[in-house]
Amino acid sequence: MSINHRDRDNSAPAFYASPGFVRNERAREWWTLAHPPYTLCHLSFVVVGACLQGPVNATILGATLAAFLLAVGVGAHALDEIHGRPLATSIPTWQLVVAATIGLAGACAFGVYGMFSVNRSLVYFIILGVVIAVGYNLELFRGRLHNDLVFALGWGAFPVLTAYFAQRGTLDPVAFVGALYALMIAIAQRRLSTPARILRRSTSRVEGSLTMLDGGTSPLTRDQLLAPLEGTLRSLCWATVLLAAALAFDRFHVHF
Repeated sequence: MSINHRDRDNSAPAFYASPGFVRNERAREWWTLAHPPYTLCHLSFVVVGACLQGPVNATILGATLAAFLLAVGVGAHALDEIHGRPLATSIPTWQLVVAATIGLAGACAFGVYGMFSVNRSLVYFIILGVVIAVGYNLELFRGRLHNDLVFALGWGAFPVLTAYFAQRGTLDPVAFVGALYALMIAIAQRRLSTPARILRRSTSRVEGSLTMLDGGTSPLTRDQLLAPLEGTLRSLCWATVLLAAALAFDRFHVHF
């Protein structure tokens, strides 16, 4: 069985694109650009990092979350769309530039707030965060920062370490073990999302079949290939959110 390009004309660029509750087409493009499940996953790493040890300063945690929401959810994703239009949106480039500028500048502003209210050494996290966001998404330095390891470090380990440092003013083995957890989750996300993106955005035809031991055959389709990848991605994102929620409930003594 084959799936030709015509069959894919109406397929979304991601499993979370074009949600039914967003009716305006441009709003749908901005929704897709924000990559909500992945952004929520990475924000969960912030909560995990902040809550690895108590007590937790809610104001600092809120500022850290806002900084990463602006840097990742807005700035980095806008830069990614500027570079090569992977989502094929019709959002004007100037709007993407404005979004990226506001996102990164806003994140830096929250970082400066942290420098003067927590620890001035946060300046190193600010600089590193900007380098990762800009260098990875615009593939600067001949694309040397655009690889799976930098993604896992920048979108997984870095939020945990930054949030932990913002709360404690130092890094210790607890922080690095938490960062390794997020690193592994980010690697898993990347290894699942890369083939899923190829199937959705770059594949014009899927052909083949499965031959069973009893001699029976089953057609191999694009949907069959996507289902386990995207189903696992959904579960992975929700798992990180639930862990972050559990830690936050514990630190803030929330009981039902």
